[in-house]
Amino acid sequence: MGLSPRLRAILLALLVTFLWSTSWVLIKRGLTEIPPLTFAGLRYAIAFLVLLPACWRRSHEVRALSLRDWGQLLALGLVFYALTQGGQFLTLKHLDAITFSLTLSFTPILVAMTGAVSLGEQPTRLQWVGIAMTLSGVALYFLPSGVPRGGALGFLLAGITVTANAGAAILGRAVNRRRAASPIVITTISMGIGAVCLLGTGVGTQGLPHLGLASWGIILWLAVVNTALAFTLWNITLRTLSATESSVINNTMLVQIAVLAWLFLGETPSPVEIGGLLVVALGTLLVQLRRQPRTNALPRR
Repeated sequence: MGLSPRLRAILLALLVTFLWSTSWVLIKRGLTEIPPLTFAGLRYAIAFLVLLPACWRRSHEVRALSLRDWGQLLALGLVFYALTQGGQFLTLKHLDAITFSLTLSFTPILVAMTGAVSLGEQPTRLQWVGIAMTLSGVALYFLPSGVPRGGALGFLLAGITVTANAGAAILGRAVNRRRAASPIVITTISMGIGAVCLLGTGVGTQGLPHLGLASWGIILWLAVVNTALAFTLWNITLRTLSATESSVINNTMLVQIAVLAWLFLGETPSPVEIGGLLVVALGTLLVQLRRQPRTNALPRR
């Protein structure tokens, strides 16, 4: 007896979140040789080129985009790719992967609070419980050992990244709710805009150093497998899974990143910190349980 379509979608979604979780380890390794913004620019520029043929086949959708649509895609590209993804690479230069992943879990809270004003989506009681649990989990994680020394710049960058990520989620909802184009067109165009900004800024300010074979391997893997392929597979799972199911699966990344960082980066959380991570994971899950259209999801990559 074969697997049901729903179970296949769940397993495929778990594979995608695993790929996205490995990105954090690969980025930390690559940052030893590759400047952060140049690194991010190369990743998304190559991913854009990989996705471009699929977008080209929908050129009629591109031609039908209005000036308002192009303005929203420009904003999404600048906020979600240039600011959020660029911020992720910069932050990982200064913070541990586990700490930054925990900080990024505040995104659903900011989205819920901002969405109440900009989209008229008032948080439910369950979401308020989730917000309280998330804050409690963060306190549980940091209070025993305190904020890591030398991490002020890292936390500043993390705060900017979380804010940009929340803004990107709101923009993504606004763009997808209008259904002016398919997700692949929206992603390809916005990614191309963000990649140009990242690569231009990175090369202009940080340069393009001579990279070894290992560094190019990391860049190509992140671009082709963890971005272009993983995004395509995630969209396939969204045809079967509900927004709630997708949120549950995407939320496993916090734990996955912690395990991978422990295995490959030597970041060893204490039992109390592990408890804090689990409380944050549950809290952010409750915040995301509100039913949303499937195209609204902006998972971490």
